[in-house]
Amino acid sequence: MADPATPLEPQLSIRSYSGEQTVHSHDHAQVLFAWRGRMDIEVGAAAGFSDNSCGLIIPAGVTHAYAASPDLRMVVIDVAPDRGLDRARRFAVTPGVRELAAGARASQLLDAILQTPRVGVRRGIALDSLRAALACALHEPWTTARMAERCLLSPQRFHARLLELTGQSPQAWLRTLRLDEAQRLLRRGLTLEGAAARVGYGSASALAHAMRRDRATGVRALREDTCADE
Repeated sequence: MADPATPLEPQLSIRSYSGEQTVHSHDHAQVLFAWRGRMDIEVGAAAGFSDNSCGLIIPAGVTHAYAASPDLRMVVIDVAPDRGLDRARRFAVTPGVRELAAGARASQLLDAILQTPRVGVRRGIALDSLRAALACALHEPWTTARMAERCLLSPQRFHARLLELTGQSPQAWLRTLRLDEAQRLLRRGLTLEGAAARVGYGSASALAHAMRRDRATGVRALREDTCADE
């Protein structure tokens, strides 16, 4: 099914998607990348994905279908087919591209994207799936190698990809998940010892130290905040 709406000038928008979209096509090209979340997308006969580190160019008339993560927000530029975007390709989402996406005109962002490096097909990280797996077992030892194995990546590639996606190393990202869950448990009234055991800290004092160092807070402050909100 083709979309008859063809923009004369590039049109930039940030869109929300959810679920799956069956095969369709447009009379215009699309240049897109994830601002947040991940989109698994099939362009023609090729399967790929877009997250906040890599994007896709979909030429006019090329069929595509997608599956979106629940929190997906996509930067999308609709472009007339005469702009030379006649070949599907993947591109790197550089810091400069992300900065322009926050406030530039569509034509400026498009020009910047067309100058970015191409990236080949690579295995991505399904971040929501990995986060869910860790959330069910935060008390277990999660080395970088174990997380990488779950994503079918080498530890080195996993470290690089997670850093691109989150801005954090694997262990820093894991620590964030653990402390987020610890704060939730402590606000619910669980003891410091109980929270530490649930999220993978060896002792109550180790968790208390991490909370003070990384969150500048303690159990009393968390519970006082909870009482104030009620």
